[in-house]
Amino acid sequence: MPTDFDFSFPTQFHGMFRGVITTLSILDLVDILIVAAILYKLYVMLQDTRAITLVKGILVLLAVTVIASWAELHVISWLLQKAVTLLFVALPIVFQPELRRALEHLGQGRFLAPVVSLDDEEARSVVHELTKAVRVLAANKTGALIVVERDMGLNDISATGIQIDALITADFLLNVFIPNTPLHDGAAVVRGKRLVAAGCLLPLTENRTLSTELGTRHRAAIGLSEQCDALIIVVSEETGTISIAESGRIRRHLDTEMLKAVLDPVFRPEKEGFRDMVKNWRRKK
Repeated sequence: MPTDFDFSFPTQFHGMFRGVITTLSILDLVDILIVAAILYKLYVMLQDTRAITLVKGILVLLAVTVIASWAELHVISWLLQKAVTLLFVALPIVFQPELRRALEHLGQGRFLAPVVSLDDEEARSVVHELTKAVRVLAANKTGALIVVERDMGLNDISATGIQIDALITADFLLNVFIPNTPLHDGAAVVRGKRLVAAGCLLPLTENRTLSTELGTRHRAAIGLSEQCDALIIVVSEETGTISIAESGRIRRHLDTEMLKAVLDPVFRPEKEGFRDMVKNWRRKK
């Protein structure tokens, strides 16, 4: 009877939960923590991409499948199970860019660690040099496209340009974007305190609702920001306007102080990673 089920279910659940807890060992807890860390890292990698919407859709589909099976809706359950099977076959195709980035992080030893680790002095210097260069570029109405790499690696983007790997200085950035030179029309990729490549090609956005005032540089910046967590600085060649593209959105008409306020938390995050804590502790000693 339903009443018996209502009373017995909590007891059964309590017994199952108690059985699981009593059989857990230290190795089981370590195993769970490692899996949780990997899943969290995967979520962080996906949260600023369009793939997170697909992940939510898959979770909803799985939840509906479980509910249909529990409610004994046989036809709906059968259809959903077949759909889920086909979906898992298609996942490697749908998530090809994200899987590639994950494998790059894993191969470079960066899956569970941040891409760069700068101390306060280095971060302050990079932000100063970047804002100084952008201020001069904007004043001279020199078009520029600067990509600041975050957690997601951009080796595929930097491979489309000319490899440089030099310390970031304002003078060097100004030379990169001299008009009528091979590197002027491409994007410069910044990783930590180094300029790793210039003259790089970026994917254009497919968003057709953008203003017609936005040129190719702005559309390329938005296009890349839709696919990864990078922050892209754009200087308009026509007006000298400073813009920033991030997470598929663009902020325009920034001054250098506003730009500095945006760049500071990128190079100097509030939360320290384990490597930063060890590095700062050793420096204090």
